[in-house]
Amino acid sequence: MNTLFIREVKILWDKVDKYSYLRHIAALNGFERVEFNAPVTFFVGENGSGKSTLLEAVAVAYGFNPEGGTRNYNFSTYDSHSQLCNAVKLVKGIRLPKWGYFLRAESFYNVATAEEEYSKPENASSRDNIIPLELHKKSHGESFLTIAQNNFQSNGIYILDEPEAALSPQKQLTLLAEIYRCVKGGAQFIIATHSPILLGMPEAEILSFDSGVLHPCKYEETGSYRITEMFINRRQTILGELLKKD
Repeated sequence: MNTLFIREVKILWDKVDKYSYLRHIAALNGFERVEFNAPVTFFVGENGSGKSTLLEAVAVAYGFNPEGGTRNYNFSTYDSHSQLCNAVKLVKGIRLPKWGYFLRAESFYNVATAEEEYSKPENASSRDNIIPLELHKKSHGESFLTIAQNNFQSNGIYILDEPEAALSPQKQLTLLAEIYRCVKGGAQFIIATHSPILLGMPEAEILSFDSGVLHPCKYEETGSYRITEMFINRRQTILGELLKKD
């Protein structure tokens, strides 16, 4: 029995403008449903393949602030999310999450600023679990990981867009362990990533947006794994070809 918080995503194309750029994203065009079958689902694919577009639409449709944060966040610095969120219908599970977070690398500075604003004494009643994190006093990677460690819990729903962007390989391993701990406690994660480290999560489902068709793939089939492996094993040859003079 599927007990995930988000079991399925349906795209209602009749709600997307016929001239919208969304119809020109090959992996999404005409695709009507995405089913989730594991507590951790990764979206992978080349830049511009549509993975973050769909991820963002799922987050907004679930009730998260488009720029990130919890469902209690209500701020906007730049309205950049696509109309796909208005065309997405979520099929939810029977369980209700105890907590949730939408974490975006692209707008993390804005979320960190909101975190500090919400943690002020005069705003303490506007959000649960207020903890003064002083994120702008930390490095980008440290503050990013602090957000994760202070918000990831058991029985929660978490949507992450390229969380590896601010993290060293070692800290990516730390994040992987945090995700795994929460999954064992009943959490669900949907993550868009290029990280071959995060993609190594045991028993995760990987959906690729490459080749113009949204499809499941194995870890070793992802571009992130294949290119990283090839570079490590054939570094001199690849650099020689890539940097050769005419």
